[in-house]
Amino acid sequence: MRFDDLTAFVRSAATGSFSNAAREMDVLPAQISASIKRLEMELGIRLFARSTRSLRLTADGERYLPFAERALSALREGQENLRLQDVDFSGVLQITAPSDLGRNVLLKPFTDFRLEHPGLELRLFLSDQLTDVFREPADIALRYGILEDASFVSLPIVPRNRRVLFASPAYLDAHGRPGSLEELCEHDCLIYMLSGRPYDRWEFPDGEGRKWIDVSGPLVANDADVVRRWAVAGQGIGYKSELDVAEDVFAGRLEVVLPEIEGKLSPLSLICPHWRQLTPSVQKLCAHLREYFLALDHSRSPELRTGA
Repeated sequence: MRFDDLTAFVRSAATGSFSNAAREMDVLPAQISASIKRLEMELGIRLFARSTRSLRLTADGERYLPFAERALSALREGQENLRLQDVDFSGVLQITAPSDLGRNVLLKPFTDFRLEHPGLELRLFLSDQLTDVFREPADIALRYGILEDASFVSLPIVPRNRRVLFASPAYLDAHGRPGSLEELCEHDCLIYMLSGRPYDRWEFPDGEGRKWIDVSGPLVANDADVVRRWAVAGQGIGYKSELDVAEDVFAGRLEVVLPEIEGKLSPLSLICPHWRQLTPSVQKLCAHLREYFLALDHSRSPELRTGA
């Protein structure tokens, strides 16, 4: 089974057409088509239902896709480890990240990475606005959430990170601990701006679907880190990525509220516009961040583990 055939399959599924996959891989559409045919013959199944106007995965193709993605990820990781051992890292690497994640979580691993590779210059741009992912002159972005734009390349850093409800012990002692999501409406909830509007409708998984809880409070900020600081100061209940508040929870400054209720999945990923931008420096940084969060995860108690 050829590496390029697997890549053609995964990118065709992601981009929705052989032509788009061909442009991304810098080959002819006929080469993508030939790769898919070889793979289908090797597997003995149809991967795509094809017509002149559309391309969609068959049921077999949908079942096979996650295995192909994991296989490619493992192969790339092996190649990267071999190739990166003797690379002399130098030049400029420009990164954009959410402001609170950058200040409070990423600063140490970024600094450690730069010290390990003194020939490399890191430039960090912090922004909470999702529309700013590549507005700054950045090579890569660190972002929360599930990437819906298949034209970007997304590499998982902490794939099982979730949002959690949190508040300070002082606030909960004074106002009581909510016994259900519905009781959040009786509390001061700390709200930040998301995509230009207040994030005051909090989403939670609910079986096979989703549940939304409308919340309110007297404090709203356009900087998500302010919400964490307000929570530490005893001003209300927040709902943010576990990575953002895990250190405060571990230190006792914050407490997880309704820990038995699973929050919205909010994976942390490294994003870049094209596979060609996965330079050795970017790949090495990705591996460094994965190792950092995995070690950090193992050092915490089970209820604080993010599942890196």
